Amino acid sequence: MPAPAHTVRHGFPQPLGPSLWVDPADGTSGVNFAVFSRHATAMEVCLFSPDGQHETARISLPRCTDGIWHGWVPGLAAGQLYGLRAHGPWQPEAGHRFNPAKLLLDPWSCALVGPTHGLATLSGHSVEAPNLPCPLDNATLMPKCQVVDRQAELTAGAALARAPHQNPCHTVLYEAHVKALTHIHPGVPAAQRGTCAGLASPAMLAHFQQLGITTLCLLPVHQHVDERHLHPLGLTNHWGYNTLNFFAPDPRLSAHTDPAAVRHEFRQMVDTLHSHGIQVVLDVVFNHTAEGDAFGPMLSWRGLDQSSWYAMAPDGYLHNHSGCGNSLNFGEPRVVQLVMDSLRWWVQAFGVDGFRFDLAVSLGRDASHHQAFNPQAPLLVAMRQDPVLSQVRLIAEPWDVGPNGHRTGQFGPGWSEWNDAFRDTVRAFWLGHHATRGAFANRVCGSSHWFQTTGRSPCASIHMVTAHDGFTLADLVSYNGKHNEANGEHNRDGHNHNLSANGGAEGPTSDAAVLQRRAHWQRALLATLFCAQGTPQLLAGDELGHSQHGNNNAYCQDNATTWLNWSEADTALTGFVAGLTALRRRWPALRLGQWFTGVQPEPGAWPDVAWFNANGNPMDPDDWNHPGERTLVCVLTVGEPDQPPTERLLLVWHAAEQPVTLVLPAGGWHPQLDSATGEVRVGIPVAAKPLHGPLALPHPTVRVLVQPLLGGHTPVANAP
Repeated sequence: MPAPAHTVRHGFPQPLGPSLWVDPADGTSGVNFAVFSRHATAMEVCLFSPDGQHETARISLPRCTDGIWHGWVPGLAAGQLYGLRAHGPWQPEAGHRFNPAKLLLDPWSCALVGPTHGLATLSGHSVEAPNLPCPLDNATLMPKCQVVDRQAELTAGAALARAPHQNPCHTVLYEAHVKALTHIHPGVPAAQRGTCAGLASPAMLAHFQQLGITTLCLLPVHQHVDERHLHPLGLTNHWGYNTLNFFAPDPRLSAHTDPAAVRHEFRQMVDTLHSHGIQVVLDVVFNHTAEGDAFGPMLSWRGLDQSSWYAMAPDGYLHNHSGCGNSLNFGEPRVVQLVMDSLRWWVQAFGVDGFRFDLAVSLGRDASHHQAFNPQAPLLVAMRQDPVLSQVRLIAEPWDVGPNGHRTGQFGPGWSEWNDAFRDTVRAFWLGHHATRGAFANRVCGSSHWFQTTGRSPCASIHMVTAHDGFTLADLVSYNGKHNEANGEHNRDGHNHNLSANGGAEGPTSDAAVLQRRAHWQRALLATLFCAQGTPQLLAGDELGHSQHGNNNAYCQDNATTWLNWSEADTALTGFVAGLTALRRRWPALRLGQWFTGVQPEPGAWPDVAWFNANGNPMDPDDWNHPGERTLVCVLTVGEPDQPPTERLLLVWHAAEQPVTLVLPAGGWHPQLDSATGEVRVGIPVAAKPLHGPLALPHPTVRVLVQPLLGGHTPVANAP
């Protein structure tokens, strides 16, 4: 061990992590280190040479204030590489696993230098005797933290193009993985494929604008590592839900390797997207870390103070609400501070516009109430009141795998939430599973029983029919069961409750009837998504017809399974999706942003929403609850907010295979959408002749028709 080559002063306990500071008394510059560890007995900072291979000094932090070890080291500057060593008790039964033989990463570091491959195997315990510490030094195998000039990064972030203002009801989300989106895109420059630069390339900007996308929701971009069970299989964690550092963009998603260049590329991506009217939301994973269960690696938090950082039972047992081996302890103020500092960093230094929180129920579990979910938990309250974070989009995945983990609708004002009931009900309705028209109507109107009762609008409900976790749209209508054999777990992983259908053949087929049935379903599901009240989210690749060959858990498939194949894209389907978003923009009734009442504004007038069966009769209770009927009609008579309606929309959802002849309400109706044929019209052509008579529905379809209202007034004739 090298002798200390630096003096050290007491320094400051805040901010946490490394920070540049100049002594005003003599102008001396240096770095202040502040490390949280409530149960450590000593904390050392190990300095390394620029190549990270040689330890040049080891410095003991001289003070501990409220559990934060701190010291200021004159003469150090931005770019310095370092790691931490924590001294303390090794008492696994009490949750303590201090092992100073292990170099640890600073949770507040904004950059890591060095390879991360194989970190999942670096345990702090002895492999032969798991209850004993491993005496082997791991410094040569660990990446090193790098001191970053935080103020310079914040200044660069402040210079970015501002995010375009968006009416929440006009939002169209597009969930995408940075690498998979462009890795084999022939229109993206070869050096940029699979990177942040490629995502903001002209080819991708043109695609986003064609689709009418307003907001990208990117799968995790934080630096992450692969789980230990993937190494023997030759697989990697493609999705990134295994975070190693909450402040640094992952260099695997960059055209560069130098941390400063990686940060610049990410920042330029955001700037370019903003200048083209597109917002950026990040999928963030704070429910667990990359250290896994008690037998997982010791990389940072576990070695710094496991019993403070992780949610633990009194016997040293790690709670596992994430299903990934551990859960962070959000009853600890410094854990809350880590998340808050990370979120503000991404907003202020990189310009991002919001976050989608993976397994967000874990963020609200209350240690003082036996780990029960509390919507007023410290972290959730802190985010809602924060002057920075309260101004950005906050999206919850409102469940985890812990006890009573399903909490859709319970996150309250300021939050949007993924609505899995929309996904499941819509799938069931179209693909032949148990469903009722009553449940379907509730979902396409925004699930008011969850969101209206908490004072939120329908826009708080994030709708999807597919997401990264599960089947793609093409696979949803092509496979009855999952086919995850390539993941190396004998098809045991992934969801079994998919509510899918194969149309008559499992997987690829040349049967024309099966292919037609699948095409009808795909377009009907997409049309239902974009014609529902709420915020639609499209999975990247669904507009191209992308298949993962039945794999519904492709987290470890960094290959052609997940890379979007643009050369074989279904361009007609892409055009259909573009038509749906244009239709949504054109007609306010499809994106109202307020709850329907069903109340007639005056006697004899049409209410804002009226429901009918195929015979043209108002729905009665038996109609709503009949599980075998799959044709539903509604008439919407609404305008832009605070404006009288200038048209009336008729929506038809016909999910049955049997043909139906629909009785139209009186008046002329102009077709706008027929998902069975793929035809989308936006607006009413001059001199177009309206339909008056019965409407034939020979195939499963979503239909939208419009009836102009003279002078913007609702005539009283023909009202229900």
